[in-house]
Amino acid sequence: MSELITAELVDLDLSAATKDAAARSLAERMVAAHRVTDLDGFLADVAAREAQMPTGLDGGIGIPHCRSEHVSAPTLAFGRSARGIDFGAADGPADLIFLIAAPAGADDDHLTILSGLARRLMDPEFTAALRAGDDPGTVAALIRGKEPAPETEAAPEAADVPEGKAPEAGAPERAASPADDGDGAPFRVVAVTSCPTGIAHTYMAAESLTAVGRAEGVEVTVETQGSAGFSKLDPAVIAAADAVIWAHDVEVREKARFRGKPLVDVGVKAGINRPAELIAEARRRAERGEISAVPEGGDGPEAGDGGGSGADGAHFGVRLRTYLMSGVSYMVPFVAAGGLLIALSFAIGGYEIADAKSVADHFVWGQADSWAALLNQIGSAAFGFLVPVLAGYIAYGMADRPALVPGFVGGAIALTVEAGFLGGLVAGLLAGAVVIAIQRVPVHPTLRGIMPVLVIPLIASAVVGFLMFIVVGKPIAALQGALTDWLNGLSGSNAVILGVVLGLMMCFDMGGPLNKVAYAFAVGGLADPTDGSLKVMAAVMAAGMVPPLALALATTVRKKLFTKTERENGRAAWVLGASFITEGAIPFAAADPLRVIPSVMAGGAVTGALSMAFGCTLRAPHGGIFVVPLIGEPFLYLLAIAAGTLVATALVVLLKGARRTAAVPTGEGAPTAPEARVGATA
Repeated sequence: MSELITAELVDLDLSAATKDAAARSLAERMVAAHRVTDLDGFLADVAAREAQMPTGLDGGIGIPHCRSEHVSAPTLAFGRSARGIDFGAADGPADLIFLIAAPAGADDDHLTILSGLARRLMDPEFTAALRAGDDPGTVAALIRGKEPAPETEAAPEAADVPEGKAPEAGAPERAASPADDGDGAPFRVVAVTSCPTGIAHTYMAAESLTAVGRAEGVEVTVETQGSAGFSKLDPAVIAAADAVIWAHDVEVREKARFRGKPLVDVGVKAGINRPAELIAEARRRAERGEISAVPEGGDGPEAGDGGGSGADGAHFGVRLRTYLMSGVSYMVPFVAAGGLLIALSFAIGGYEIADAKSVADHFVWGQADSWAALLNQIGSAAFGFLVPVLAGYIAYGMADRPALVPGFVGGAIALTVEAGFLGGLVAGLLAGAVVIAIQRVPVHPTLRGIMPVLVIPLIASAVVGFLMFIVVGKPIAALQGALTDWLNGLSGSNAVILGVVLGLMMCFDMGGPLNKVAYAFAVGGLADPTDGSLKVMAAVMAAGMVPPLALALATTVRKKLFTKTERENGRAAWVLGASFITEGAIPFAAADPLRVIPSVMAGGAVTGALSMAFGCTLRAPHGGIFVVPLIGEPFLYLLAIAAGTLVATALVVLLKGARRTAAVPTGEGAPTAPEARVGATA
């Protein structure tokens, strides 16, 4: 097995000023060592991983990493920066930067060593030795675990992981037996840690939790669901635990094992940076007698703190967006089915079919109008669930199954008082907040079993019903009416401006928060469809199709500006763009954000403005070109998409072409801009 890191992969005087430049500098060493086959393709994968979550850690550490098909062998490069580089850590720049490259099918032995390194990074003596080292070969050996820290005692965790080896792959980690807490038994915590790549943060969080547990006399046993393996905790250990901690950024596997335990649910970085707080919170929840409502199937949002996946460590705005998108995601299938059925009914029977008699009383098998009326009434029935489903699953995203009943009840009341989509949003948030508040009230152990299925739904439904009927329902209904009137009254320059704003939002982060906010606004309008809300939905989908279509066209007309990998991605982007999957442009934006993102934003703004100006409408929340026959003014709609695509393509080609010319070095050793080599191999 080749060494993960050698002296040639160590840079003790890393001069890069940004994280992108640092990744490029270290990746170039990997290319020179024949460990990476496509520099730009690999850097695009690193950037895509970085976009999921910053990889900076407290203590001056940055660990950009990814799995990539462009990596031929698991590799680690290390750079030490005198000035510090911002990797998004809360305590400031990083001076120790580890670039971890793992093949798409990396072997367990290498991944075990990488997980061992991640654990050792939590040891201050190990990081101090890295800062003091003055020879690349010595530092490389130290990272491999083959050299002791100079002028200091052997680091405890390095001793636990000799020769760079980690504990058995996937084996649960347990803190040393703590002292009794006074009643003959220590406080016991079981934890699960996981991150998107499963290479670094997973094991660092595990090490951090076990180290703090050891210091505080708490018995902590951790299940690492990472790339080095997944060995389930012993059911007896879970049964004996007093509380559970999930520090994760991907779904915890087999969550039902932890039902009935107090649960702290946070992001993986909280497990690294705030382990003492998490253990203290777990103890408090156990003392209050809280019981989590983990779904039996294990596929619902995590409960216990009302935060969902990683919510404890997130900003309130991030959590709020997560709650709202939870409701919207469950609502979309109802919108899609109902909207398409209604659109088909109009195509068959005309718009007057909405006023037809009930097909339960009058249906003629041989009449097209009867079939049109049937489709319309089925679609309308589906639409009737939109607001209750929205409210119910916003509450579900906040507080899991106990919040479903008050959420659905609040959504139904929103329809009764004509508060519409906004009423559903408020009802869902109220239901989730009320349930979370009730869950935090200490109860006698004999009542714990009936709390999630009887007491919480009963009390929360009564409280939410009172608030929606008596307190907030009518004011929200007035606001909803004002919003509806505003959308219906949009015309001329006002409509165009709204189209521009929606187009910019859809194309800025291509599936990220702004994109989702614009999409949620459009889909929410379909809950109470009007001419204005249907125009908004059309503009949002049209603009969202532009980024992948534009990059697909650009890779076709100017192939030399793109790498081989990007050209392959371009072929897939045709289909993704046509299907309204904006994320198809992310690989291009990650590799060259300063040129790609402004270009597609300009194209999206043009498309959104034209769609609104043309008065195009859309009842379906998704579908791309496959629902064009159901779009109002379909030919003008396609014209708007084509115009925006051409604008974005022209700008991408122009900016990349100018960059390519400007990036040519003027002499030997001339510096290269961090992004100057993107596409240089084409």
